[in-house]
Amino acid sequence: TRKTVPPDEVYKLACLGCHPREIAEWFGITESTVIYNFHEYLARGKQDMKIRLRQAMFKNALSGNTIMQIFLAKNMLGMSDNPALTDDDKVLPWTD
Repeated sequence: TRKTVPPDEVYKLACLGCHPREIAEWFGITESTVIYNFHEYLARGKQDMKIRLRQAMFKNALSGNTIMQIFLAKNMLGMSDNPALTDDDKVLPWTD
C-alpha cells in the first residue's frame, strides 16, 4: 500500500529535532524511505532548528541570563575557566 507523506510535514518534524526514525514511525514508513525521499527537507529542517536555537540562546544571553552568557563564551568564544599552559608560561631552561 502506498502512503502519502507531505514534505512540509517532514520539514516541520525535522525543525523540532525529530530523528528520521521518529519521522518514519510517525508516518508508518521505513526510515530509509524518509532519508531517501526527503533528505533535503531533513537537512533544511535541522539547519533551521539550529538557527532558531542559536537565536533563542543569544536572546537569553543578551537579556542578562548569566549562565547562557558563560555557556556561549566558552563554546563560541573559546574562553575557559581553566586556562591551558602555553609555551610562554613554561619555566625557562637554566643555562650558565
